Amino acid sequence: MVRSGGLLTSVRDPVALKSIAVTLSINDFVAGVSATLNYENEEKSPLEAFFVFPMDEDSAVYSFEAFVDGKKIVAELQDKYQAHKRYEEALSGGYQAYLLEEDKCSRDVFCCNVGNLQPGSKVSLTLRYVQELPLEDDGALRYVLPAILNPRYHLSDGREDSNLDMKTPIVPLEELPYTLSMVATISSQLGISTIQSNCPLNPIEYTGDNKTSAQVSLAEGHKFDRDVELLIFYRKVHSPSVAVEMGMSGRPSDSLMGAPSAMVSFYPDIPEVETTTKRGEFVFLMDRSRSMNSPMSSKDKSQLRIDAAKETLILLLKSLPMGCYFNIYGFGATHEEFFPDSVMYNQETMQIAVKKVKRLLADLGGTELLTPLRKIFRKPPIPGHPLQVFVFTDGEVVETFSVIREVMFQSKKHRCFSFGIGEGASTSLIKNLARVSGGTAEFITGNDRMQSKALRSLRRSLQSVVEDVSLSWNLPPQMFAPMLSPEQTSIFRGQRLIIYSLLIGKIPKEEATGEVCLSYKLHGKSYEEKVTFSLQPKPDDNLTIHRLAAKSMIQSKDFGFKETSLMYKRDVLDISLESGVMSSFTAFVAINKELNEPIQGPLVHRDIPRPILLGAGPNRPSDGYPKALFCASAPVTLPPWLKGSGKCVATIFMPNGTPQQRQNSQKKKCVVHTDTRPELPHLAKYDSYPQGSKEHSIAQLIYLQNADGSWDMNEDLAKILSTSLEDITAARPTEVLEPSAWATMLAVTWLHANGKELKDEWELLERKAVVWLHNNSALTLIFPLHSPWFQQAYTYCQQALEDIFESLDLQVIRVMPGRMAFFPASCHTLHLVS
Repeated sequence: MVRSGGLLTSVRDPVALKSIAVTLSINDFVAGVSATLNYENEEKSPLEAFFVFPMDEDSAVYSFEAFVDGKKIVAELQDKYQAHKRYEEALSGGYQAYLLEEDKCSRDVFCCNVGNLQPGSKVSLTLRYVQELPLEDDGALRYVLPAILNPRYHLSDGREDSNLDMKTPIVPLEELPYTLSMVATISSQLGISTIQSNCPLNPIEYTGDNKTSAQVSLAEGHKFDRDVELLIFYRKVHSPSVAVEMGMSGRPSDSLMGAPSAMVSFYPDIPEVETTTKRGEFVFLMDRSRSMNSPMSSKDKSQLRIDAAKETLILLLKSLPMGCYFNIYGFGATHEEFFPDSVMYNQETMQIAVKKVKRLLADLGGTELLTPLRKIFRKPPIPGHPLQVFVFTDGEVVETFSVIREVMFQSKKHRCFSFGIGEGASTSLIKNLARVSGGTAEFITGNDRMQSKALRSLRRSLQSVVEDVSLSWNLPPQMFAPMLSPEQTSIFRGQRLIIYSLLIGKIPKEEATGEVCLSYKLHGKSYEEKVTFSLQPKPDDNLTIHRLAAKSMIQSKDFGFKETSLMYKRDVLDISLESGVMSSFTAFVAINKELNEPIQGPLVHRDIPRPILLGAGPNRPSDGYPKALFCASAPVTLPPWLKGSGKCVATIFMPNGTPQQRQNSQKKKCVVHTDTRPELPHLAKYDSYPQGSKEHSIAQLIYLQNADGSWDMNEDLAKILSTSLEDITAARPTEVLEPSAWATMLAVTWLHANGKELKDEWELLERKAVVWLHNNSALTLIFPLHSPWFQQAYTYCQQALEDIFESLDLQVIRVMPGRMAFFPASCHTLHLVS
């Protein structure tokens, strides 16, 4: 049930929080953030104000300060129980007090309490944190300032109090009474290529030589309708590096904060090894809570989350390898599975699953993920098929630590690939599911396509396993480097690897260097990558690397109040207090002892309202069907090789070398009409893209693919290709090419010619199609170059044709002027015709 949603209300009482000002400093791969909350009491009574807000799971909060009447009051990090006790005692004594803490149920939700705020008084509270920036596949560093906090769901059996249990007022965006501003400074010797954002920015100012530094700010009027996202592109982002930071003076030279610390950043150049594995048990868990009826973003006509999820599931199903096992679960307040146990992937089981996916609704109430996960883990493993779990959720679940702990306990038998859908998804849940199991995490917001990110994770799950990952150091005598980061169990191609370590021992006074080596094995072959670095540590007043290392250690042991063992709790508490980085068991508290006025009666309680996205919320109704969006769209251009232009002539050689001629009369030209798009009534509910759009056509073409990778030659395929079944049949070389092979070749080439920008979504299913063609079409083709239709085709999609024939193990050779031949690479004799 939902305990924290609140009511949609107007703000009738004055709101103490007036503005939020964020100063962001990005240096290479690390962000330092200072966020100031400005309060003012416009009421006639003293207030106690509560503000619940989101932060990224990876944020290492290390400082909390209050500015009152020009005076700075620095908060102390204490055991959470002691901090609460001091806060309450201060209020009872008439003092002004401030408290900052993580929520007990999720590390990405914080609460700031301002106690005894006097009438007419103003106070500014500043919290500071540092954070690693994740690297996207396109080379962009991604910083997100969370602005959206969605409701989180509880089980009905009751839990410890959560900050999210407060009846926080929820108001429409236009009525939100406080503002947000952000100024960002970016600097890197790697060189800044460009900066992008999902929010309006003021003009970028480059301040360094060769664009090594820049400043940018958020345009006025941010409406809290989305998280603020910055994408920073460096020129040499894939270069390995090691940064060494000086420890705190006065601390023991071998302690966590006293010794120099190193941050090692690798971008392993793992070879791309083609795998034809058919092994694996793929289990997809799809959120079907009511909140999945919300739009993907705040933009008009944005696709509903449940619609994007259904399309993604069908795409995943079409991309699975033959011979694997799979199952699909829907979860909410209850859960449903497609099959009692995982089934072998074939045409029959795929068709059953696709039909069930098309009927899915966001109708299962709240979000309870723990029960279906436990049910999956308790099932006996399938020998030779390692378990791969894919979790899709908008992350609105309070039992975060229970779910994470369960996944961690089962990490030896599976990997989890997690996806946060829409604005406000819990970074604590999504990131930790992947972190503790050796998978990857993805967030889908704004204009992101869920399909692209899901297929990227599926490709990673099919990658060959990288084994024996280790890090070794070459340091001067009497120096060693104990690891602070958790043991690295998996590396994926295209991922960055960050490792923290202390440098213990005497560092030579003269300029000295060290070397660190990353080693791993792939298919029995050993690989190494090395980087040399200076051992001279650099001072940093914020102790950025030390605190990021401490945060990494805390994350590996902190599972909240209920789920953390006593041994780990003690470790987390010690690391947190030594490093000054907040945890589930510590909180910042500050007392203004100059204010000592007796409180007349109880303090007036004020919860700071938070925004609600239009159309969002757990009670949004749903008709259960994808909404069709109608807008103008340019017609999809088909490959010219399907367009009739004179006679279509192909010389086909049978395996025995006998040529067979097929010549189509001009009455049966392969004519393609591109002015209108076809209607396929029984496919209309598959996707919610505008009729006639490229995405719509690709989605329908994918829907028609068989489990083995082939397409059938039928009216549905002909309509998607904007031609007729009669024309396609007439153009087919019937003597040697089966209808399915011809249809598959047309479908694959159509994808290459019309869907290049979405290739990462159909790449796996295209690979299946090519393998199927290779196994079912032993033929040699010779095309006359002087044929107008072939010249058009070759000019239009030359690379596509060559890629396809190369994948079919066909070599290309010019055998005489005016002719080009495609023949099997294993063929020793080439038969020519005059």
